[in-house]
Amino acid sequence: MQAKNTPVRIAVKPDQSTLSTAQKSFNALVKKIEKRRLELQEWQGVMDLYQQKVAAELQPRVLKLGELQLVALKALDLAVDTKGLTQPERELLQDVICEMAHDLLQQGGHAEAKAIYNKYSQLDFDAEEKKFADEMKAAMEEAFGIGSGDDLDMTSPEALMDHVREQVAKAHQADMEDVQERRSQRKKTAKQMAREEATKAESEQTSLSIREVYRKLASALHPDREQDPQERVRKTGLMQRVNQAYEKKNLLLLLELQLELEHIDAHAISGLSEQRLKHFNKILKEQLAELDQEIMHFEAPLLAQFQMPGYLRLRSKEVIAMLDAEIAQFDREFRKVERELPLPNDLASLKKWLKARQREAKQQQRSMSRMDDDFSFF
Repeated sequence: MQAKNTPVRIAVKPDQSTLSTAQKSFNALVKKIEKRRLELQEWQGVMDLYQQKVAAELQPRVLKLGELQLVALKALDLAVDTKGLTQPERELLQDVICEMAHDLLQQGGHAEAKAIYNKYSQLDFDAEEKKFADEMKAAMEEAFGIGSGDDLDMTSPEALMDHVREQVAKAHQADMEDVQERRSQRKKTAKQMAREEATKAESEQTSLSIREVYRKLASALHPDREQDPQERVRKTGLMQRVNQAYEKKNLLLLLELQLELEHIDAHAISGLSEQRLKHFNKILKEQLAELDQEIMHFEAPLLAQFQMPGYLRLRSKEVIAMLDAEIAQFDREFRKVERELPLPNDLASLKKWLKARQREAKQQQRSMSRMDDDFSFF
């Protein structure tokens, strides 16, 4: 029996000088699929570890930091009436309190933070969130057709993006149906009819190609035809793998099973006709696209989690290091808040801290202004 890891490859036959275009394409697609499979396995393993670390290490730090930030927020609230603060310093402190309370509320919960926020903000937090949601909904209605009847959490970027994708998909589907409707109402030319027939025939041949591979395996492995009990159990397990591969139109796995069971060999694969290779390549391209989608399913949420642009690729081996960096950042932030806790009790230190916060705010404004200038160039 062939080794299970026998690669499915087309080799140059003795009467060939080089592989044909279709043969090269087959080998390239198989190689890409094998690479994606490994990537997917790595992602699955990494995500198990990632979720464990999030639950055991990240989430406790998030809660711990939130609790300490609430303590710091209450201390600053009490410090607003401290004698010796100038009016500008008092107003600056109130702004800092609002900012801190808002950040805490965005993380969820903290009813005490909401009371403190409402105490210094010109607008009630719930009213402010409703106003923001109404403005977002109006903008989304204008841009993407989200109506007032759509029940959406406008404060959730993930929910908005999911809805936008759904709306775009629906609009695209409606456009395609409209085009198909208009085409069906027009009298088709001989060329159009011939092209449709050719497409239909090719699709049928593609399905037939994978069905033929499946039938050969099913015929050889049918457990009911096996008299030996142990062999029947083995064939039952193999037949389950064959059925799963066929249901997913996983041509490569079916071919690998054929190699494993010695129902074909490397010479047989190399002797596939150009027409059969054309159909096989079409199936393999679809299989490759599905693997890419599965990998993106892992990547996309993590790109958002780590605040990375959606057009970037994220490798699985980078994820744990990035999570560790995020955990370390929470530790640094916790130590920073701990150091700042005594500030409200010392007027000089509080004034110095407020000046530092003011400088940081101005630096951020300048940075944002430069970014706006850079984008305005385009």
